[in-house]
Parts: sequence; C-alpha cells; structure tokens
Amino acid sequence: MKPKPMRTFSIIPALPEPLKPLFDLAYNLRWAWKHDIIELFMRLDSDLWEKTNHNPMLMLGTIEQSRLEAAANDVGFMAHLERATRYLEEHLAEKATAWFARTHGETKDPLIAYFSLEFGITECLTIFAGGLGILAGDHIKSASDLGLPLVGVGLVYQQGYFRQYLNQAGWQQEAYEDNHFDNLPLRALFDANGKPLTVAVELPGRAVFARIWRADVGRASLYLLDTNIPENTHPEDRDITDQLYGGDQDLRIRQEILLGIGGYRALKLLGLDPTVYHMNEGHSAFLALERTRCMMNTYNLTFEEGREAASAGLVFTTHTPVPAGHDRFPAPLMEYYFGDYVANKLKLPWNDFLALGRQNPSDYSEPFCMTILALRMSAHSNGVSRLHGEVTRQMWEGLWPDVPHNEIPISHVTNGVHILSWISRDMKVLYDRYLGPRWREEPADRSVWERATRIAPEELWRTHERRRERLVSFARQRLRQQLEQRGVSQSEVKAADEALDPETLTIGFARRFATYKRAALLLRDPERLARLLNDPERPVQIIFAGKAHPNDTPGKELIQKIVGVARQDAFRSRIVFLEDYDMTSARYILQGVDVWLNTPRRPREASGTSGMKAAANGVLNLSILDGWWDEAYAPGVGWAIGRRESYDNPDYQDQVEAETLYDLLERDVVPIFYERGRDGLPRRWITRMKNSIGALSHFFNTNRMVAEYTERFYIPAAQRFEALLNDDLARAKALAAWKGRVAQNWSNIHITSVNGSLPSEIKVGDTFVAQAEIQLGALTPEDVTVELYLGLVNPNGEITRAHATPMRVVRAGDGGAYLFEAELQCAMSGLHGYTVRVLPQHPNLVTPFLPGFIKWAG
Repeated sequence: MKPKPMRTFSIIPALPEPLKPLFDLAYNLRWAWKHDIIELFMRLDSDLWEKTNHNPMLMLGTIEQSRLEAAANDVGFMAHLERATRYLEEHLAEKATAWFARTHGETKDPLIAYFSLEFGITECLTIFAGGLGILAGDHIKSASDLGLPLVGVGLVYQQGYFRQYLNQAGWQQEAYEDNHFDNLPLRALFDANGKPLTVAVELPGRAVFARIWRADVGRASLYLLDTNIPENTHPEDRDITDQLYGGDQDLRIRQEILLGIGGYRALKLLGLDPTVYHMNEGHSAFLALERTRCMMNTYNLTFEEGREAASAGLVFTTHTPVPAGHDRFPAPLMEYYFGDYVANKLKLPWNDFLALGRQNPSDYSEPFCMTILALRMSAHSNGVSRLHGEVTRQMWEGLWPDVPHNEIPISHVTNGVHILSWISRDMKVLYDRYLGPRWREEPADRSVWERATRIAPEELWRTHERRRERLVSFARQRLRQQLEQRGVSQSEVKAADEALDPETLTIGFARRFATYKRAALLLRDPERLARLLNDPERPVQIIFAGKAHPNDTPGKELIQKIVGVARQDAFRSRIVFLEDYDMTSARYILQGVDVWLNTPRRPREASGTSGMKAAANGVLNLSILDGWWDEAYAPGVGWAIGRRESYDNPDYQDQVEAETLYDLLERDVVPIFYERGRDGLPRRWITRMKNSIGALSHFFNTNRMVAEYTERFYIPAAQRFEALLNDDLARAKALAAWKGRVAQNWSNIHITSVNGSLPSEIKVGDTFVAQAEIQLGALTPEDVTVELYLGLVNPNGEITRAHATPMRVVRAGDGGAYLFEAELQCAMSGLHGYTVRVLPQHPNLVTPFLPGFIKWAG
C-alpha cells in the first residue's frame, strides 16, 4: 500500500536574490538549444547537471546552498547570468522583427494550435517516445524562432515512455519512473481565485478533469493536460495520463478524447481562439468534432454547416506508411464513448457519424479509423516526405475512388530538424567562424550553407575527431553502467573500458527497433562482417541503440540478436549496443559517428529525421533510398544502398541489399575514410562532409519546414476560415447547401458522348477540337468543371503524364443537356489519348476532388 497525502504543497528552491533570474532561464525551454545557458547551469555544478538529466528546476532544488551563495558572489558567474538573461529578454521582445512579421506582416495574425500526443523538447521532459515527438518538439522550437503565433497542445504523463534495460539474455525489459511535475520546467496554471485551472471532458456517466500546465518554449507556449488529480475519483481516470503508448484500446481512446476534445476546450478556457488547428497524426482528430460542435452551438448551425466552417481551418499531417500504425476503434467502443455526444451534441445519425471514420461507409463491420476522420475533416492533408506523399495517396486512394493517384488531395511537406538543438557546440563554433551568424537566424537560406566549402579541412576534421573521442568515452561509460546493473562479472565490466577505438571508422545505427527498419541487415553475413570489422589496417566499429515497443516481440528479438553477436569473440569491442536510447545518447552518437546507417524496407520509412541531424554534424549517410534520403541523395553527399529496386520475396530483397551494403563498405566507404594525404587528412572524405553540409542543411531543417507549412497551409486556411465566418457564416451555409444539392443530383450526371475533329495524323504544334455532350440534370455548368483529360497512352492502354484542360459550354439544350468544347495544341509526339471528366466546382472549395464525386466518360 502507498498512502495518499491529505494535503499537498510545493517547496521551491531558496535562491539568493541576485540569482532569481535563474528561474526565468530555467522555466523557458529555450535553454535546450542555447549552449550558453546550459553552460551557465553547468557552472553551478556540472555533475549535478548530468545527475538531474539536464533538468535545471530539479538542479536548483537540490544543489547545496553554499554553491548558490558562492555563485552569487562570483563576478564572472553573475556577468554570465546577466548576459544570458538579457539575451532571453531580447529574444522574447524581438517578435516584431522575426521571419513571420517581416514576411507576412500585412497578414492578420492567425493563431495556430499544434496538437500532438507527444512532444520531444528536451530529455528531462519525458513526454515523448521517438521520432513523432522529436519532430513535434522541433516544430514548436522553429515556430518560436520564426515568430509564428503558435501554441502546442499535448498530454503530460506521470511516467512518460519507458526506460530500457536488458537482462542477462539480452532481452529488453521496461521500467517506468514517475515524473514530479513540480520539479520540471513546467508552470501550473491557476484561475482568478487561485485554484488550479482544470478542463473537463465527458465520459460515460461522469466527467473527467485535467489540470493544465504550461511549458514556455522560447516565444511559443506548450499546454499540457494532466488527469492525475484528486478531482478524478476513479483510478482509471487518473491513469489516462499515466503512460505514453501504454494500455489497451480503451485507454487509447480516452487519451485521444482528452487530447482532441479536452485540448480544444483547454484553449478556449485560456481565452485562446486559434483560427487554424494542426493535427500531428490522427491521435487528436476528435478535435475536429469538437470544433464542429462549437460552431453549431455558437452560430446555430446544422452539422453540415458547422463542419464546413470548422474544416476550413484544419490541417492534418500523417507520419505512418504502415497500416498497423493507424488507430482504429471498433464500433461498439465508439458507441460507448460517443453515442450520447453524437446524438445530442452533433445531432447526427449514428451510421453517418461512423462513416466519417470509415473508408467504406456501407461496411458496418469496418472499425472507426482516426486517420480517415482527420482526412475527411481537414482542408489540408500531407505526408512527411516526397515518397511518403506518394505512399500515403496510394494507401488512402479508396477514399477518393476513380481519382488519379497523383491528384488525390494529399500533398507532402518534407520533415526537417531543428539544427540548433542537434549539432555539437564544436560545430556551432565552426559554423559561426565560416558561415557567419545567418546560419543561426536563417538556416533555410541555401546561400549560407554553400559557404561550407570554405571550412578549413583540418579544422573540420579535428572538430569531428573530438566528437568521436567524446562518443567513445560516453559509450564506454554507458556500457560499464549497464553491465554493472546487469550483474555480470568484474572482468566483463572492466572490458567495457576497452570497447571501441577513438580512431576507428565508426558506424551508427540508432532508432526505434521495428522489423521493417532491418537493424540486423548488416549482420546477415557474419563471416564477411568479421573480416570487415577486424581488418588490422582499416578496422570498423558499429554502435547500435534503440528501443522496441513493449509489445513488439519481433523488435525485441532483433535487439537480442545484436547483443548476442556483440558478445561473440569476433565482434567483442567492435559492436556495442547502448541501452536506454534517449536524447542525450542520440546527440553523442549522431554527432560522433562517421557514418549514419539506415536500412528500412522501402517504402516503409515515412521520413526519418535522425539522418538529417547527423548530416548537420558533418556525418555521412549510408542509407536505403527511402523517406527523406530518397529525395536528398546525390552523388558526393553520402551513399545510396540500391537503386529503389523492389522484389516480391522479402528474404531475397534482404540478401541483395545486404550484399550491396557490404560492397559499398568494402569498396568505397572504408577505403575513402582511410585514404590519407601527407598531412594525415582524409581529404576526399572531408570533401564529402562539406558537400553534405552544404547541400542538405538548408532544406532539411524545421525552419524551412514550418515556413512551408505557414505559407502553403496555415495562412490560406486562416484566410478561408475567416472568409467562411463572415456575414453570419453565409458562405459556410451556402457551401453546405450546395454540397447537399450536388450529392443529391450527382448520380444524374451522364457524359453521353465524346468526339472531336481528329485527322488521321497530327503533328506537334497542330491543334484539334474535342467536344462532349453532358447531361447535368438539375445541376448547372456553374456547379461543375468539365475537363478534357489528355496524355500519353502506355502499353496497358492507360493515360499517363496527363494534363486536364477545362472545357467551355458552347450550347445549352433542353432538360439539362449541354455541349462542352476545348481546343488543344499537341505539344509532344507519341501515342496519345483523351477522355472527359466532370468534377464539382464551387468558389469556396479547397479541392475539387471530393470523395465520391467524379464522373468519367465511359
């Protein structure tokens, strides 16, 4: 039994008056990417900084008072504190000169709300599991840098994601540690009466309450919900925010209700009224329903009218090319939690509601999919790399039957990384010297990074060698700790001090251990690998790290296999597996290895951002052409494994790509690394490092990414939302009525004939006229777009590389019959073909491709 307190209170650090500004610095997470502030806290006690997992609030609460008194009397420390405080104040005050104000100052400021189930801001705030959360954290950091008016919304977990350790057999075990929010850089919010600010969501038979916390991230704010509070009398309600990605479907749906509906209500409670809501994955898609409900209540609208207004300002990003990664809930579970909400608040027939989350609405056995709900409700949807955009359109093409693959309204915005958060201090100093200050202020400017060619080869190489030395030192220390915890013999523990060599070519593989990432591809031929790693003249070593999901047994088996190989005599000290992969170990690895290895089974890597972080540190990528590397790779900036081949037999594909990987290492990677000039420098390798930095860093960063979201999605969505809101939502009401009329009459559209003035032979540059007779029934030409769809005909008789040309009305007949015509010029030779299609058309549509509304001739 663990007794519960009758009353609680917080004890705060007793800082000397001159040190009070440390609180302001600690509470603003901008320190996570400002080395100057980190060094300030380390000056107080560097060992305690590491012991507290880089948590300045916990550090200030546990540090010896004598150290604080000494710091207050240290002239150098106080000057450092004054400088750091001034820089933070100036940063917060400079919003008017940031990118958004400079570039879009004439635009009415939209408030963007960015919802995510996880946020990876810094290691001490353990509310993230992996890439999705790290991306969300980098997104909000770049929004701060750019001065974008954005707030984040998520959950704060009592235990967060698990800590990983391995048992004697090399099998992953999970441990959970409680977060103590009062010792984290979070501020509790209170109402006007001094009571904790809470928001409520309705669950069957009761209300669940969540306390609101705020994290300051530079200029941006992140609001986090916590249900572990006394107001919730049911233990299962307090446990909603217990663990990230823990529990069953019932817990997951309650978490997503809290995030989507509770998060939306929390912003309203705080007096914030975003015009645009960005859903990072489908976990928060219920907010689309809540926004629709609020529109209905506020403006006395039908569901269809409220949906049009709400959807105008919704943006959805999907990160998952694997079907199993999309949350699906069975209809009975949906009815248990949403039956009353749908009937009494959305006033929607139950099957119509379920259709919002189904690919085939008439299939009553199909579960309710959060991704489908988000796709149906959002004005803008995107994948996270060029290839992932293609994969996502293919995955969800069933929502838009008969729409050509390339026109399915899912685009892509390629991910990036927040460079300042991920590069070493040594590299920052080097960039300051050779690139100038603009690489910090405008990292998306290509001309800035092109100056990487000016970096002195010896300086770049010595800088990188220092990072490799620090990585080896860190890895040995981490290995010793994990072996001692595992209870192995003292001789094995001592051997950890000899693991790895600071002068050896080092390959890094660190990421989530899922089977499609193929962590063991490099181990496929142990004998060949042993020869490669143990070459006396040109040795190689490999560092593995990463966690498998607690329920992913095949992923755990991969870890066990790698640990087993690492224990063999042929690989001992050449292969290591570092347990409990986190942001700290990630920085050491991706800043210190020479090669970043990535071997996913194409095309199952949505983006992959770890390689981007490595590239910004001068590390060279060696990867399958998947995710971001599919569009980033060019000769001279790294290496590509294969040429996008795909085989029906997965085992054969693994064999082919493993052979290719070995060949690349043996014939190219290793020789170039060890090829030294008279000055001892690997100049061809250094040239590739500079090529990689100059060619990749300007694009694969989140400042570029967030600016792209802003200009392609946020600003247009905000403007469209405001336009639909004007005149008592006249446009939203008209759009809903028009959609209803089109839906009622669409089946009556018929393309009765297609013909044209086609001679037997047409030359490039000639023109021809095509006509189509179309029966529109009760609709008019203003309700539709009629297009001539012309392109090359492939061997399968399909039109490819097509271009759609609008056709104009040339004659109106009786009973809704119209003759449409278009004149076209032939631009290229070859076998061409054309057909005609009809699409809905309305001035307030974002896209003419509405699910189920397209008619083709024939």
